[in-house]
Amino acid sequence: MSRVKSLAVYCGSSSGSNGLFRQQAVTVGKTLAERGIRLVYGGAKVGLMGAVADGALSMGGKVTGVFPDFLQSLEIAHEGLSELIIVGSMHERKTRMSDLCDGVIALPGGFGTLEELFEMLTWAQLGLHKKPVAILNTAGYYDGLIELLDNMVSIGFLKEINRKMLLVDKNVDVLIDRILAYQAPDVAKWISKDKL
Repeated sequence: MSRVKSLAVYCGSSSGSNGLFRQQAVTVGKTLAERGIRLVYGGAKVGLMGAVADGALSMGGKVTGVFPDFLQSLEIAHEGLSELIIVGSMHERKTRMSDLCDGVIALPGGFGTLEELFEMLTWAQLGLHKKPVAILNTAGYYDGLIELLDNMVSIGFLKEINRKMLLVDKNVDVLIDRILAYQAPDVAKWISKDKL
């Protein structure tokens, strides 16, 4: 039985220019609910964030939003969630989401989505957690990023074993299956005193 009971989803507060992004976000939410996996996300009702939450809620899923206090005046918090946690800062939001989840999926998004994704990857590389970290590569959105990561390996800035920590697929069900089956690599710390 999988140890994954909840997944954090990082994604845009806008919907982007391709309608498939929103459709896939709804599908992610529905699929998590159907599989009995709680959705943890940033708590907004707008963009892909709102779409993934609405998808999960439409299937009776459990949804926890983690929303920073300073954004409350914009009135974009989702009112229909199973649970809405208000935190004091963006840093606290990321920490709380990490604490609440057993793994993460990045959907299309901007700077914030990438920052959240790479923080979780960095923490995995450093051995601070063994959670699966994944990208849903809808409509090739992350093709350029994947090419960059492969280039980082080829020129010696990223180890292949760490590159393989990032799960990537364009199919929601296949990606979630890979998340549920994920085993973190057993690797020595990437840096030690004798290498300084």
